[in-house]
Amino acid sequence: MSGRFAPSPTGELHLGNLRTALLAWLAARSTGRDFLVRMEDLDLVTSSPVHERQQLADLAAIGLDHDGEVVRQSERFDLYRAHIERLEHDGRVYRCYCTRREIRDEIDAAVSAPHGLPDGAYPGTCRDLTPDERTEREAEGRSPAIRLRTEGEWIDFDDRVLGHQRGRVDDVVLARADGVPAYNLAVVVDDELQGVDQVVRGDDLASSTPRQILLQQLLGFERPEYQHVPLVLGPTGRRLAKRDGAVSVSELAAEGWTTHDLVAVLARSVGLASSSEPSSTITAERLVDRYDPALLPTGPSTYAELQAFRG
Repeated sequence: MSGRFAPSPTGELHLGNLRTALLAWLAARSTGRDFLVRMEDLDLVTSSPVHERQQLADLAAIGLDHDGEVVRQSERFDLYRAHIERLEHDGRVYRCYCTRREIRDEIDAAVSAPHGLPDGAYPGTCRDLTPDERTEREAEGRSPAIRLRTEGEWIDFDDRVLGHQRGRVDDVVLARADGVPAYNLAVVVDDELQGVDQVVRGDDLASSTPRQILLQQLLGFERPEYQHVPLVLGPTGRRLAKRDGAVSVSELAAEGWTTHDLVAVLARSVGLASSSEPSSTITAERLVDRYDPALLPTGPSTYAELQAFRG
């Protein structure tokens, strides 16, 4: 049994990433699970070993250890393609020659998205192309993405933080036109092969969970337990990012924050520690027995709120 934290090594971890990492670590350790770290470096252009090393150092600095070797998605493309071939053998994939612009134009021209599908869901333009139509697109030099052929499936799941969730699955991309496997397929394969049965991540990914559960079902995988935790938002109300100020471990340290300050702020922001407790006494290890996903807040925090928790 394992939990995991799976960042993309495209920059330093910020307060929101670190809070999710802390909660994932606490969820795993409080239930006797291993805690794994996986680098979701599918984007070979923006990912960097330098960022990976910094992220691992930041996790260690706030007391989050991990079990086993770090797994990198960039080293597992053959595994992902083998599972796409399984789905293709079962008739559950098709080739899509649409550009992003064409997809966007067709979505904009539609009156509304099909019932239950998220905004921006693929409209199915290439689902039923004839052989001649596929040949014509390939003659134009178009390289196809690989999409999952869905059948209008609705997926229900119970989230330990958000409660009951339900969503309809669209024809999600499994591999991009350049051959790079897509996130939704890669994460499902990785979780299964790594024995991950507990997934703790930001609640912005809750809408993708029905897609991943359907892929688990089609591939004969076990469904993990899900805990989607609240995000930290920047001053503009959008997800916290580097542009929002001193948000990384190194930047906060330059402003006088200690690692105890950082852990204390993250813990207080989700109700795992009180403001009356001295920051110097709050460590990740001491929070393990306090962790209960049912007691976590479901609404986001703001950057300003986290700063105020420093005291």
